[in-house]
Amino acid sequence: METKNKEADIWFEKYLRYVNYIAAAQLYLKDNFLLKKPLKLDHIKDRILGHWGTVPGQSFIYAHCNYLISKYGPSMMFISGPGHGAPAVLANLFAEGTMGDFYDYYSRDAKGMGAIIKNFSWPGGLPSHVTPGTPGSILEGGELGYSLATAYGAVMDNPDLIVACVVGDGEAETGPLAAAWQSNKFLNPAESGAVLPILHDNGYKISGPTVFGAMKDSEIMNYFSGLGYEPRIVSGVNLHDKMTDAMDWAYKAIIRIQKKAGSSKKTVLCPRWPLIILRSVKGLSGIKEMDGKKIEGNFRSHGIPVGDVKANPRHFKLLKEWLESYKIGELVDKAGRPLPEVLKFLPVGDLRMGHNKHALGGKMRKNLIFPNLAKYEVKFKKHGTTTAMNTAVGADFIRDIFVENKAEKNFRFFCPDETESNKMGTLFEATKRAFMWPLKAYDEQMSPDGRVMEVLSEHTLQGWLQGYLLTGRHGMFATYEAFAGIVATMVDQFAKFMKQSKKVPWRKPIASLNYLLTSLGWRQEHNGFSHQNPGFISNVLEKHGEFCSVYLPADANSLLVTLEDCFKRKDAINVIVAGKNPMPQWLTLDEARKQLKVGVGIWEWVHPGFKDPDVVMASAGDHMTIEVLAAVSILKKIAPELNIRYVNVSELTSLGIGDERHPFRLGDNQFDRYFTPNKPIVFNFHGYTDVIKKLVFGHPAAERFSIHGYSEEGTTTTPFDIHVRNKTSRFHLVMDVLEQGAKVNEAVAKCAPKLIAQMEKKLTRHQKYILKYGKDMEEIDGWKWA
Repeated sequence: METKNKEADIWFEKYLRYVNYIAAAQLYLKDNFLLKKPLKLDHIKDRILGHWGTVPGQSFIYAHCNYLISKYGPSMMFISGPGHGAPAVLANLFAEGTMGDFYDYYSRDAKGMGAIIKNFSWPGGLPSHVTPGTPGSILEGGELGYSLATAYGAVMDNPDLIVACVVGDGEAETGPLAAAWQSNKFLNPAESGAVLPILHDNGYKISGPTVFGAMKDSEIMNYFSGLGYEPRIVSGVNLHDKMTDAMDWAYKAIIRIQKKAGSSKKTVLCPRWPLIILRSVKGLSGIKEMDGKKIEGNFRSHGIPVGDVKANPRHFKLLKEWLESYKIGELVDKAGRPLPEVLKFLPVGDLRMGHNKHALGGKMRKNLIFPNLAKYEVKFKKHGTTTAMNTAVGADFIRDIFVENKAEKNFRFFCPDETESNKMGTLFEATKRAFMWPLKAYDEQMSPDGRVMEVLSEHTLQGWLQGYLLTGRHGMFATYEAFAGIVATMVDQFAKFMKQSKKVPWRKPIASLNYLLTSLGWRQEHNGFSHQNPGFISNVLEKHGEFCSVYLPADANSLLVTLEDCFKRKDAINVIVAGKNPMPQWLTLDEARKQLKVGVGIWEWVHPGFKDPDVVMASAGDHMTIEVLAAVSILKKIAPELNIRYVNVSELTSLGIGDERHPFRLGDNQFDRYFTPNKPIVFNFHGYTDVIKKLVFGHPAAERFSIHGYSEEGTTTTPFDIHVRNKTSRFHLVMDVLEQGAKVNEAVAKCAPKLIAQMEKKLTRHQKYILKYGKDMEEIDGWKWA
């Protein structure tokens, strides 16, 4: 592995011996960290945990990034796609002194080396992956497939940044990673930084060969050339020489592309960004063979190459010879500090990848500038008499966020080919869809400098947004409700990352991860059963209630105040559920602001004058609110003796009903003030009924709840029929309220059977009507609050 620079050759050899030793020792040693004494069984950890196979290759790449930085001084970040290669990342961060800067007990000496080796995968120590506690990290890399999209998100609007993104060849088989290669078609070199993808092709996964490992050089070159990259393969002998040349070539290509884009009056389309394929030996420098089976260069080096060293003397001997082969004593002084020749080409100060400022996004974040919400208020003379498309009103507000923050360039909107469909087309009055590939003359709303990011891969969008947020910017992900679940596990992983980040003192708050779920299942129109799935909110509500919230604004003004609040929040995951169809408007902007503070509101104007209701009717969700208020209007006519209170719920967390800062604890005084201490509660919920059941489980009020919600019934039918099928319709609610009211009101008890029969007849009439006419009855379509 020689280079044309003999000085560099010496450094690469010594540096990689140093970091590979530290990485290997992390897996095994709990004492005798510098091998000053003969290795004994007592020096070995009882629980040997971690992965080895990817480690030498990742250290090789990290070393070459350092060498490049030492020559040219670029601002670089390192993303480890196979995050189980944490021993490599930690060893390199230790070598560059970054670990010691962030944690004084990881000082670059014998004591610090002992700490980082022992603490790896040790209780209370260093986790097995690249966590938020790892300096320079914006991706844990446990659930594979998200590295490349995250890297592209990080460089958007960061023209000074290059992200070296290590993609494992096993990781490259995942769907999200396969889609993320297309990100090059959305990155504008005139305004953004660059991603240098490095495919780490060591040929094997956990127990078999990888697809890329089995491909010929020509096949790989054709594959990436077809994707629009300029690929180069590094393989064979003299790897250092070839990798040094490849890194120089890639860096100069990036600078050339960016300079051309910045100086040209005409947009330069189809920039062919460089990409490196490193074909290396899995587990290089480790145990070559054990018990007649190949270890190095095979899948058996993926995890722990030799695990039973305490029980098998031959295996202990192999481990001893392996660790001693690095000759760590030749690389450190008496105090255990690395010798100057080990550190010769390491960057210093903020040029170290572990110190890159963009990886500390909380410190880079600047607050958004907001337009005045009053400008967008839907005004009306009487509640419920005006209609508007909620998402269209929200889009006007988001459009002007683009305008207000044009100079900072710190806001983007992410959506899978649905901006127009979601009635948010006014965004294109302020910006366009980003795209860097050729277009037809009749293609609309596309531009290289667009800030609406549309690609039909939810995984890629999520990765872009995560990278964008974690490097200090702001954004929103809008999508069809039914398909938000595609990124459910990505959200799980991001929530874990955020939870851990909150415990790291040098991680400052970042902007919230905001979702707008629309094109709701209750109005899926011609899309059918496949487009009915409110499960994403169920997933989020099972997460960390202190920073994960679901908002269900009932109208446009409620959506406006919710959007503003979510964009202002930090270190949170916010899910907003809002329909796109014309709907009644219920609250003024001031009323919406008041309810936002609590997340729950009694709408006194719905049924005024009753301080002691017989039944509480409640809803969460815009479509559910329409059905509940329609039910109230029916009940006011047919059962005027029934006293009803209506409560609108606009926020839920796993902590309970209401705002995360002070959720309602079921059974406490605050809950009773809204829902009474003892009256029946008929609740119409946007999602699965189990969500509300879980929130009230085990509390005294639970038995008072009668919950209606989505019950997995659907087809291509009329909007109201979907409510009927799921028993969330006004007629079902009226029947339930009459049954509940009969328990506490004698007058209602007398008339309830007759009135319930009337509702059943209406349901029968509904069924016959839609079969005959193919649309809902006029009393449904033409209903208005009065």
